[in-house]
Amino acid sequence: MSPEPTGVVERTPASRDLILIRELPLTGDELWSWVTESERLGRWFGTWSGPGRVGAEIEVTMTAEEGSPTSSGRIVACEPGRSYEVEVGDDHGEWHLILNVEEAGDGSKLVFTHRLGEEVETGPVGAGWEYYLDRLVAAVAGGEMPDFDEYWPAMGPYYAERG
Repeated sequence: MSPEPTGVVERTPASRDLILIRELPLTGDELWSWVTESERLGRWFGTWSGPGRVGAEIEVTMTAEEGSPTSSGRIVACEPGRSYEVEVGDDHGEWHLILNVEEAGDGSKLVFTHRLGEEVETGPVGAGWEYYLDRLVAAVAGGEMPDFDEYWPAMGPYYAERG
């Protein structure tokens, strides 16, 4: 079965925001650890190094990408246990990411936002974040990791229409 796209693109006065949500059977604190602790984050996305405080420079090493590319970035804001914002960049551009952890029913949810510049194509970006967030779900469950080929280019038209 192919994964279905779940994200939305919302226009704000300052940007276009790609928003994806994943609900998980974890407490808010447990989910927070999956999106902030380098070792756990590395199981589904990438590890990070650096001082880990607002304004600090960090380096992110992708663990699911061929060649484990690295990006440099900066922590923009952090409310421990609830939300953080980072700006990361590499040869493919600069990305502003916001992760919010909220309690939800018997678990918690991650509200992931990627602030898109006007020039950013939503197709590959939306498919990529669907893939990574599904990797988070698989890592938490101890399940098999998804295959990126099931996400791109199949989800491209969905996100291009919303861009």
